[in-house]
Amino acid sequence: MTLRRKLILYLVFVHLIFAGIAVAVLLERRLWLLAVEVVLAASIFWGIKLTNSLLRPFELIQTGTQLMKERDFSSRFPEVGQPEVDGLVQVYNQMADHLREERVRGQEQHYFLDKILQASPSGIVTFDFDERIALVNPAAERLLQMPAAHLVGKMLTELGDPFATALASLPRGESRVVPFPGGRRLRCQKSHFVERGFPHNFILVEELTEELRLSEKAAYEKLIRMMSHEINNSIGASSSLLESCLNYSHQLRAEDRTDFETALTVARSRMESLSSFTRGLAEMIRIPPPELRPCDLHELLEDIALVMKPECERRKIRWQWDIRAPLDPVPLDKNQIERVFLNVLKNSLEAIGESGTITVRMGKKDGRGYVTVEDTGPGIGPEVRPNLFSPFYTTKRNGQGLGLTVVQEILTRHQFDFSLESLPGQPTQFSIYF
Repeated sequence: MTLRRKLILYLVFVHLIFAGIAVAVLLERRLWLLAVEVVLAASIFWGIKLTNSLLRPFELIQTGTQLMKERDFSSRFPEVGQPEVDGLVQVYNQMADHLREERVRGQEQHYFLDKILQASPSGIVTFDFDERIALVNPAAERLLQMPAAHLVGKMLTELGDPFATALASLPRGESRVVPFPGGRRLRCQKSHFVERGFPHNFILVEELTEELRLSEKAAYEKLIRMMSHEINNSIGASSSLLESCLNYSHQLRAEDRTDFETALTVARSRMESLSSFTRGLAEMIRIPPPELRPCDLHELLEDIALVMKPECERRKIRWQWDIRAPLDPVPLDKNQIERVFLNVLKNSLEAIGESGTITVRMGKKDGRGYVTVEDTGPGIGPEVRPNLFSPFYTTKRNGQGLGLTVVQEILTRHQFDFSLESLPGQPTQFSIYF
C-alpha cells in the first residue's frame, strides 16, 4: 500500500470518528450537526489536497529515480506551482538535459571514432586491462595479414609470431620501425588511453615499405651516379696518361723497360676493371619497366638449374624439385625474373657452402601461384634480418649489398608479393607469389 493511500485512509478514519462523536453529541441540535458535517467534509477535502501536495515531491523523486535507472533522460517534469517542488523539478530537468546532451555527444563521438577507425589507412590495435587484444581495425588486419578473429582476445606473446613478439616488447611511448616478412617495414608506436579510469595500451601501425624503398632508391641512385661520374672521369684521364707513358718505354734501358711496361700494363688493367665495375653498378640500378609476356616458370627454373648444375656438382649441392601443383603461364618480364632467381639461388649456394640441398617448390595457395627456394644453409641471424633489403648492406667479403635491393625493385615493379623467412639453424625460404 502506498504512502498516499495510507494517509488518505488515516484522514478518513479520523474524520469518521469525529463525525460519530459529533452525531452522538449533537443529535438533538440538527443545525449544529449539519454545520459540523460540512466542516468535516471540508476538512477531509483539504486534508486530501494537502496530502497530495505533500507527497508530490516524493512521487517526482521516485519517478526520477526510476528514469535514471532506465537511463531515460528524455522525460521532463512540469512545474506544480510550489516553490520548493518547482526548484527540485528545475534541477532535475537541467540535470536530465545535460545528461541527454552528454549521451548524444558521446554517441556521436563514438560513431565518428568508429568511422575513423574503419577508414584509417593506419592499423590500430587496442588492448584491454589484461593486455589482451580488444580491437583490430581493417587496416591492422591488412598490414598484419591476420584476421581479427585470430587476434581478438589473445596476448601478443601467444600468437607465436616474430613480428607480434617484437610488438609486445615495444615500450610505451616509443616509436620503432619493425621489419616484417617479405622485406616490409612497419612503423609501430605504442601509447595509451584512459577508459573508465584505467589506462589501456594501443599500438599504431603504419606501412613505410614503399616510402622507405623510394627514398633509399633515390639516395643510392644519386650516390652511384656521382661515383660513376667521378670515377670514369679519373679513369679516362689516368688511362690516357698511362697510354702516353708507354710510348716512352723505348727511351729506357733494356733492363728497366720490361718492369716499366709490366707496371703500366697492370695499372691499365686495374683501371679497366674499375671502369667495368662502375658500369655494372650503374646498369644494376638502371632497371627498365618490365615487359610482360606469359612465361612458364617451371621451364624458366629448369633452364637456370641447367646453368647452375656445374657449380652445384662442384660444391656437392643437391637440387631437389617439389612440384605440388602445375602453374599456369604468368605474365612477367622473363629476363628480369631470371635475374631475380639467379640472385636468390646464388645466395643459397653461398649460404650452403658445400654439401647441402636446394629445394624448389611450386604450387598454389589461396588461389595464387607461388615458387619457394629453400636451402639448408645455417639461416640468417636476427642482427642481420632487419637490414637484408637495405642498399649496400652485405655480410659478404666482396659483396656490393645491392643484390636483394634489385630483387625487391624488380618484384615490386611486377607487383608480386614475396617473403624471406629464416631463423638461425633452420632452412631459409624465399617465396614469390604471383
